[in-house]
Amino acid sequence: MSWRGTLTFNKYISIAARATRSALKEEQRAIADKRGTVTLKWQTWKEGKGTVAEWVVPPVEEAHK
Repeated sequence: MSWRGTLTFNKYISIAARATRSALKEEQRAIADKRGTVTLKWQTWKEGKGTVAEWVVPPVEEAHK
């Protein structure tokens, strides 16, 4: 039986990525986890001018920069 019979492609990729990250050593795992971080800003435009951009999902500040 293949994964296509029970999972969507996105779910399959999510499981594969989680398994790959869990197999990494701690240092490489931390770097890989950072790549998965998502940030999002929202900005509206009226009459060709943009308003101030607002964070919907702000970036995560690292405690030990």
